[in-house]
Amino acid sequence: MDFYKYHALGNDYIVIDPSRNKVSLTEANIQRICHRNFGIGSDGILYGPQFNGGEISLKILNPDGSEAEKSGNGIRIFSKYLYDESYVEDNRFNLQTLGGEVAVEILDNQARRIKVDMGTVTFVSDEIPVSGAKREVVDETLTVGDEEFKVTCASVGNPHCVIPMPEVSKELALKLGPRVETHPLFPNKINVQLLKVVDRRNIQIEIWERGAGYTLASGSSSCAAASAAHKLGHVERELTVHSPGGQIEIEIKSDGHIFMTGGVTGVMTGNFKPDLREELGMNT
Repeated sequence: MDFYKYHALGNDYIVIDPSRNKVSLTEANIQRICHRNFGIGSDGILYGPQFNGGEISLKILNPDGSEAEKSGNGIRIFSKYLYDESYVEDNRFNLQTLGGEVAVEILDNQARRIKVDMGTVTFVSDEIPVSGAKREVVDETLTVGDEEFKVTCASVGNPHCVIPMPEVSKELALKLGPRVETHPLFPNKINVQLLKVVDRRNIQIEIWERGAGYTLASGSSSCAAASAAHKLGHVERELTVHSPGGQIEIEIKSDGHIFMTGGVTGVMTGNFKPDLREELGMNT
């Protein structure tokens, strides 16, 4: 097969295995493959596995052709792919990402439910990064056009800006997301979450992903939003994050490690037709 497609709560990725497909993943090719009209359509490409000694690594590629440091949903999807294709036999293993190592635990015999240790969160500005003096970016005022918002920024291996609001919606995410993503305060751009605290164990988010746009669900965004809500004193250490695509369970340990648990669904396998192979510069 040329590709394998999965989704995690509606956040869909294409897995391209370098041992089975030699497509050149240039920026233009990534954009074409991910395009929902001219290609297969997805929120990104997971390129792997790649092996370095005993380590398994993957590249996470956004639909605009850029590379993401980390993706919680992408990691769960890639873990199911490894399990489905018998690359791993144990239900616990580690993966290397651009945003650091993550520990994975398969929770059932079909790898439909997966738990990931996403590492530790930081709110320190130069570790996210956020411009200006070194500080924790917690409950700061961010000016967007003629509006002001209180924001908390964090990194879980990739950068996030969480904006608490009394109500959140797709329309607000579409309006604010691209403006916050490219705000001059964020030198590497940033993922954006609009956050509504429902109660001490539940939050609701709408997501604008850097390099991808509006997204139905995101594992790293869920971790960041939960961590920000906890940092602000609004929620407990164990909570459920509700997004348009479904629910993710988050546990924030006292040592700062964030555990994310959620589902994965296999969608399809397929081959590139000769026309697309030609456009991608592949041998037909």
